[in-house]
Formats: sequence, structure tokens, C-alpha cells
Amino acid sequence: MSPTAAITSVAIINKSAPYGSSNGQESLDMALAMSNFAQVVSMFFIEDGVLQLLISQHAASIDNKAYHKTFPALEFYDIESIYVCKQSLAQRGIKVSQLCIPVTLIELEDLSSILANQRYVMSF
Repeated sequence: MSPTAAITSVAIINKSAPYGSSNGQESLDMALAMSNFAQVVSMFFIEDGVLQLLISQHAASIDNKAYHKTFPALEFYDIESIYVCKQSLAQRGIKVSQLCIPVTLIELEDLSSILANQRYVMSF
């Protein structure tokens, strides 16, 4: 088997707000771990998942870990395909300048065609 044959594409969809559940932290941990094992990881942020990327989060005030500070490390793990739904940002009054990392904006209706190119899709 050639080295490239072992590479798998994985989409991780984030739909959950950053606090109130462990979904956001778990999806980030999974993305980093999968990248370490030669998986090509794409991350998608839709619905309340876009809130995970906000720069101004005060997790300590609710006794939580500010895991959003780990998102800039994605580039060191070669996770460069980070997609954010334009409609989700607009519905929440969020501007791209308020996000903690560079992202690619997508229309919600384009999500399914992008996901069709992924081998595995996981949703959090």
C-alpha cells in the first residue's frame, strides 16, 4: 500500500455552542489527534458552532477551559480547511473579524456538495 493510499479525508462538523457540553472541545481534540495519524481533516462550523470561534470568550467566569485559544494551532497540524457558514454568522450578528482564526466562508446550500468529497463525516 502506498503512503498516500492510507490517507483519509474526514469532515468534522461543529454545530454546538462552546459551553454547556463538551462537544466543541471533543471535536477539536479529535481533529488534532486525527491529523497526527495522517488524516486530512476539514472542519465546519455551522449554527451555534460558529460561537466556538469567537475571540472574546470568558470561559473562566463559568469555570470552563478556554479551548478556543487552541484553534490557532490547527495550522501547525496542517488543518487548513476550516469552513464557516455565512448564514450562521449573519443570524448571530458575528463578523469574520471577530473570529480567532482565518476561515473560508461558505453558503449553507454548498455544505452538502463539499461534504460529498469527504470519506467520513462526524458531527458534534
